[in-house]
Formats: sequence, C-alpha cells, structure tokens
Amino acid sequence: MSTIPVNQAMDQALELHQEGKLSGAAEIYKQILARSPNNPDALHLLGVLCAQMDRLEEGVSLIQRALAFNPVEPRYFFNLGSILVTLRRLDQAIEAYQKAVTFNPHYFEAYDKLGVVLKDKGDLNAAVAACRQAIKLKPDFIEAHIDLGNVFQTAGQLDEAIACYREALRIDPKFAVAWNNLGNALHAQGRLQEAAEAYTHALQIVPGWAEIQNNLANTLKDQGDLDAAIAAFRKAISLKPGLIQAHNNLIWALHYHPDSTPQTIQTEQWHWNAQHAAPLKKFIQPCLNNRDPKRRLRVGYVSPDFRAHVVGWNLLPLLENHDHRQFEIFCFSSVAKPDAITQRIRSLTDAWRNILGLGDQKAAEMVREERIDILVDLAVHTAFNRLLLFAYKPAPIQVTWLGYPGSTGMDVVDYRLSDPYIDPPGTDLSVYSEQTMLLPNTYWCYQPAIKPRISDSSPFSSTGFITFGCMNKFAKVSAPALNSWLQILKSVPDSHFILHCNQGVHRQAVLERFTQAGIAPDRIELVGLQPLEQYFDVFNRIDIALDPFPYNGGITTCDALYMGVPVVSLSGKTAVGRAGHSILTNVGVPELIAETPEEYVQIAVKLAGDLPRLKELRSSLRRRMEESPLMGAKSFAREVELIYRDIWRKWCTLPLSR
Repeated sequence: MSTIPVNQAMDQALELHQEGKLSGAAEIYKQILARSPNNPDALHLLGVLCAQMDRLEEGVSLIQRALAFNPVEPRYFFNLGSILVTLRRLDQAIEAYQKAVTFNPHYFEAYDKLGVVLKDKGDLNAAVAACRQAIKLKPDFIEAHIDLGNVFQTAGQLDEAIACYREALRIDPKFAVAWNNLGNALHAQGRLQEAAEAYTHALQIVPGWAEIQNNLANTLKDQGDLDAAIAAFRKAISLKPGLIQAHNNLIWALHYHPDSTPQTIQTEQWHWNAQHAAPLKKFIQPCLNNRDPKRRLRVGYVSPDFRAHVVGWNLLPLLENHDHRQFEIFCFSSVAKPDAITQRIRSLTDAWRNILGLGDQKAAEMVREERIDILVDLAVHTAFNRLLLFAYKPAPIQVTWLGYPGSTGMDVVDYRLSDPYIDPPGTDLSVYSEQTMLLPNTYWCYQPAIKPRISDSSPFSSTGFITFGCMNKFAKVSAPALNSWLQILKSVPDSHFILHCNQGVHRQAVLERFTQAGIAPDRIELVGLQPLEQYFDVFNRIDIALDPFPYNGGITTCDALYMGVPVVSLSGKTAVGRAGHSILTNVGVPELIAETPEEYVQIAVKLAGDLPRLKELRSSLRRRMEESPLMGAKSFAREVELIYRDIWRKWCTLPLSR
C-alpha cells in the first residue's frame, strides 16, 4: 500500500467494496487514511461500508468528517441521508437530502429519497413535489413513480396512486413492487378481486415474498375466505418469521373464524409475544416515576387512528371529558394522514407527540422521557399498531382498550379494560395476558361520526316488505351467520336483505348462496364502500339489523341503534362475540340478544312480524341511546379515571424494582 499512489489504492478498495469484500476494502480505506487522514473520499466510503456492516453511528461520524473537508459533495449528503433514515433520524435525513439537491439540482435519486422521507414525516404536499421533480429529471425512473404513488396512497388519493403504479408497470411490467402497491391501492378502494389479481402477479414474479403473501391474505380475509386467509398468513410467517404485520393479521383473522376459541387465540398471541416482544425485555429499564398516589397523573394514549376512524371518533367523548386537574393527557400519534378529527383530538390533549416514522425503541424513549404514568394502547393487533413500543415497558402501568375487546398477549401490558357483559361472571379471564378491569357499564362511549337524519317513516311502510341488513365489514360474514340469515329470509316472506360487500368474485358467490337457498336475487342488495352520509342513510332503508357472529359489530351496531334500527345479536364465546350483548343491554333491549343460533333466528322472525314494536323502536332508539351509558360521556370519563387512579395506587404500593 505504501508503495502505490493513493488514487490507485482507492480504485482497489472500491473494487473490493463493490464485490462485497467489505473487510478487505475497509483495510485499504484505513491504510489510505493513515497516510492521508483528511482524504474525504476514503472517509466517505469507509462510512458507507460501516453502515453496510450495521455500524451506523460510526458511518454517520465518518461521512460527517468527510463533509468537513468537502462540504459541497452531493454524494456524501445522499449517503448520509440514507444512514440517517435507517437510524430513523428523519429530520436530519431530510436536511441531508436537501443539501444533496442544493449542490446537484439534477440529482433525481436524492429528490426521490427526499420525497420518501417527507412522506414518512407526514409532509405529503412537499413529498409529492419532491417525487415529481425526480420524475421530471428522469421520466423513466420507475422508483420515483412508485414512491409518488405511495405518497398519494398515504394521502388517500387512490386514483392518482393507481395511475402512478400503472405508469411504473408500463415502464417495467415485471416490477413486482409496482404490482404489490397497485394491489394495496385497489384493496383500499374496495376492489378486492382486482387487488388479489395484482398480488398474484407480484407473487408469480417473486414467489417467496412474504410481505406480498401477507397482503394477499388480507384480501382473502376481506372477501370472507377465512380459511384461505389464515393459511396465507401462516405461509407469510413461515417465509419470514419476523414479519410482525403478518402475525398481527393472523391473530386478528382468528377472531373472525367461527372455529376459533379463546384458547386458540390465546395460544397464537403467546407465540406472537415470544417471537416479537419477549426478545426486547432486555432493554426494559426500571420506572422511577414519583409514587405519590394522589398526584396528577400523566396518561399517554398511543394510536395510528387519531383520525376519521372508529377509534378516533369514539375516543373523543373521553378526551372531551377528562379531568385535566387530575390527569395530564398525552397522545402519541402515528397517523399517516392527519385530518379534522386529528386536529380536534390534538386540541383536547395537554401534549401531542408525533411518533410516525419513529422506531419503536425511540418512541419508547420518548414516552419514558415524558414520565408517562399510564400508557394506553388503542389498537391491539389491528393495522399499524405500536405494540412493540409497549414491549420496552416505558411506563410503569400499561393498558389496552378500544381497538377491539380482546388481549395483546403481552406480559408487559398490565391491564385490559372490559365491561360486565363482554366478560360476564364465570368468564375464564385466564385467556387474557392482562388483568381485566371492568368498567361498570360499557366498554364503548359512543359518539356518531355525524348526526344523520332518521327517516320519519319505517322502511316497511314505504316498501311493504321487511328489510333486514348488515353493514359490518364483510370479513365478519361467517358461514354460520350466513346460514342463519338464510333461515330468517326464508321464514319472513318477501323480506329483503341489504349486505355490505365490496367488489370482487365473493359477491357472486354470496348471491349464488342465496339463490341456492331459494332466495331470489332481487331480494338481495349488495353495497360497497360509501361516504359517511350515504352509509348512515342506508339504515333508513333497514327495518332490522342482523349482527354478524362470531365477531359482532361494535360501532356499526351503535350506528344502527342511533338510526332507530333494532339489532338482533348472538352472544358468543369470545370477547368480540359478546359486543352485541354489551351494547344491547346498555341501551335497554336485552330481549334482542340470543344465546343460540336457533334463538337468533326466532328473535329476528318474531320481531319482523311485530310492526307496532318496530315502529316504537324506530321512534325511541335514538333517545334510548342518548340516555344510556353508551352516550353518557361525563360518567364514562369518571369511570375510566377511577380505574386509572385505582391501578396507580396499586402500583405505588409495589416494591421498588431493581
């Protein structure tokens, strides 16, 4: 090395580097720096190499040293930005990419990466501009078309996203990422069969891609093919055991399956915990919060759904009624597309912290730095949850609530909130990893997303026939529920049925199932995704709502009752299967709760024949809802706060951990 020129040594090192012979390349870079300590190219490339060997902080330091000697080199800033993204230091990454394009305005790759990071930070308009600039500089740059599509998809502009993915496929029809992302956008539009076909195209190109297998499984679940969905989720997990999204989705899908028991769900949650959460226990630190049992408590809510979403809407009554003299309220948000509900929720908090794009460990550090006393998960295993944040145990007390009535399966989550109807006396509470704390009346505190108008007349008075309906997501339409609905329709002459069912081949399968049972197709109406106003207006055409099982409706049931539509529900063997029991008991119509499928059919048929009763319910249910614990927001807030104070006092009496 000492006998050859530095430039020649750099060429040798770079050749080894490009061949993946990292240790050999590193040795030459170090020898160059021994002779020429301020050589910026050697510093930069050694920094890149360190990052490739997962020595990220060392990589950052070396490239920053290179920039000290050559502060206008765009490549240095570009590679620095890439490492900072991996470290989830997104603000610094944005600054690095901005420097790269400042010193090279034609650096299309840097514009593209800048757009990606801006999207991750939630600055969607700036992200669109950056990706479009990359495309303007290089129109056939396929990655930029895909990344622009991703920004549009995050913004909910699905037609624009689909156009971007199709343009990427025009450039390269064999680009699996474009097929996958096209599937995601089509899925979000409710075009389930087209989405499944796009995912299948992607898997034909890359058969072992676990993430795409997971996406296909989600589409199968939403089409109601639970057996195939569960098998596909398991295949995705077998392809990539660390793919936590697939494992979350598997657990959630098991709740929908009629053969699932609390024990089978519990077993899968244990596997999830052992695979993903338990390995992080080594990072848990003692919580040193002030153990004054009477002081003002710092409560943190964690969710990706502080937005126009059932969680966002139904968190509002609690937030609007929290006692801020006793509780300081924090929200840790990973909302990708903030909206008016986001802003409303934010206005009701004492502190808002954006953890979108922040790694779970960093987010946990933020929670710890804020000295949160009680940290509340609002997602369980639903999409984009932040359960691994809880795995670091950044708060002394951790609680789960609202995502759905169930359990995280995590031994570091201390409590789950429930009510006496979701978990009635005699329930085996050992199937939950958390200690169950029962709210005195209701798990939910309902607030309608809008205040829709109830039709003055019943649907029957206009049509002359009874109209049943189910506006829940189609994944909840199990074979046993469908069989019961067929019996009901056959028992009530000329009755009609409105069913929420997005586009796809499963629509035809559903119609064929009704036809085979002797139900004429003109008695069935399938409706897809709709704006809120139209969704609520459908209830004005329904006389009786039929709750799906084994996974009942939650907020959809509340929506129906608020619109004056009685709901017949079957009380099941899991927590999600007793949601209807809780809601109907709280609104004062327990006679609509069945204990067996046979009784479910009997209640629905009897109600259909009692027109005076239907008229009375339509005129009174909204008032009953408003007067019930379901909409008693002030009382509900006090009940939640009493539980918070109780579990805090208990923690204060525990011995100090070491």
